[in-house]
Amino acid sequence: MKDKDSLLQNAGINTRLSHIGNDPFDYHGFVNPPVVHASTVLFPNARTMETRSQKYTYGTRGTPTTDALCEAIDALEGSAGTILVPSGLAAVTIPFLGFVAAGDHALVVDSVYGPTRHFCDTMLKRLGVEVEYYDPLIGAGIEALFRPNTKIVHTEAPGSNTFEMQDIPAISAVAHRHGAVVMMDNTWATPLYFRPLDHGVDISIHAATKYPSGHSDILLGTVSANAEHWERLKEANGALGICGAPDDAYQILRGLRTMGLRLERHYESALAIAEWLEGREDVARVLHPALPSFPSHHLWKRDFKGASGIFSFVLAADDPEQSRAKAHAFLDALRIFGLGYSWGGFESLALHAYLNDRRVAKAPTDGAVIRLQIGIEDVADLKADVERGFAAASAV
Repeated sequence: MKDKDSLLQNAGINTRLSHIGNDPFDYHGFVNPPVVHASTVLFPNARTMETRSQKYTYGTRGTPTTDALCEAIDALEGSAGTILVPSGLAAVTIPFLGFVAAGDHALVVDSVYGPTRHFCDTMLKRLGVEVEYYDPLIGAGIEALFRPNTKIVHTEAPGSNTFEMQDIPAISAVAHRHGAVVMMDNTWATPLYFRPLDHGVDISIHAATKYPSGHSDILLGTVSANAEHWERLKEANGALGICGAPDDAYQILRGLRTMGLRLERHYESALAIAEWLEGREDVARVLHPALPSFPSHHLWKRDFKGASGIFSFVLAADDPEQSRAKAHAFLDALRIFGLGYSWGGFESLALHAYLNDRRVAKAPTDGAVIRLQIGIEDVADLKADVERGFAAASAV
């Protein structure tokens, strides 16, 4: 297997995705690892039990199934270690809890995933951690916000719903000069299109619910750390008793095998629809980092290898008072797009993005923000469905 590992390091991404994570000959040649359901693990003698000097000691500390997925994620992320947790939100909250304490200050990007903001404004506040939100376009200017007690900088690129890009290398360099840990929610790009640890990030967060799963049926999060921060992350995870289930880990590992192919389709279809939307009079703006017209496109082009299938557009409205009604009419007329909050699955989804929680990065004022998750359906059919939405919105 070691020879195979060295070959895979230089192989194409779809080849790597097909082979990383486990050695079939560890399991009698079966291609996929077994699903090991475990709580209790037996020890051969009292001394081994006392010292815990065997690979597996209890179900929460890992099984062959969960280890196979962790090893695959480490191979993709270039990380020293990965933990599995029950959801994407848990993948955000656990490293926060592991690296801040009462009296600390955390910097969080203002375009952050809504549930992350809720966690910061409730749980972290009650624990005595002060959270300050910053402009996603701040770049190296974030230095002005640092304090002696700043312990974490949380990033997300592109930002939720409005897709602002961040200068991750510049922010990371500043944070490290001040001794802060840099976290990044990299769910949009996956490690196939952006590897956070290669750009100065210490902890990479991923909602495996999305593209690794690919089928809208699994909840799971992964958190991967560099060597400097791995032990503390692992300790925090163990102290909290949070772990991913073996059945879910198995399904995510299976999803990884085709993620490269699926992402290519999401990327191609979403960009085609985004470019089509740019030419329409009923669209005020398209918010997609891969479009040259997008304000922070240069950061995407510099750092990312691709784009995924989710972006937004601003539905034009002459009268701001009509924005909500137009958005609801647009959404209610859709037949192929489902109305749902998640993304990353095979099916297309749409929603009206509510951005009233923004503190610094103000929401667009020229219309309602409609977020589209472009699935793997045929582009012509998706365009026809969007046309139905525009026709309904124009009648309002």
